[in-house]
Amino acid sequence: MIPDEFKLDNQLCFRLYTASRLLTQAYHPLLSEQGITYPQYLVLLVLWEKDAQPVNDIAKRLHLETNTVTPLLQRMEKEGILTRKKGETDARQMIVSLTKKGAGLRKKLADVPSTVGSAVICDSVTRDNAQDLFRMLDDIIKTLSEKQ
Repeated sequence: MIPDEFKLDNQLCFRLYTASRLLTQAYHPLLSEQGITYPQYLVLLVLWEKDAQPVNDIAKRLHLETNTVTPLLQRMEKEGILTRKKGETDARQMIVSLTKKGAGLRKKLADVPSTVGSAVICDSVTRDNAQDLFRMLDDIIKTLSEKQ
């Protein structure tokens, strides 16, 4: 008999992984209409909040390593979504800015958050308690980030 702690259904990581994978799949058809991927959408969200940011700040905001973000930014630059330029005060720093096309995607993707948000609403996750779920997930992220 296998101990309970080794059962798949008792693993928090599996639930989070499955929810993340399925949620990312929910974004796919909405984003692919504009020719972007989910990771590209996350970069756009960061830049829509504040344009012209160093690569390191974008990576930090996304909880990713710079070497993971850089190829993604390079692809987005080739697609005309953003530009990358050396920093004026520090040439080692690469500053990422939206192009007109990248800024314009915000309007084209305006319905994505509400569409996906509506898809997540269920018996246990409602519009009223979604903030509680955000706080719980933020606590998990913070705790795990501090242990890195």
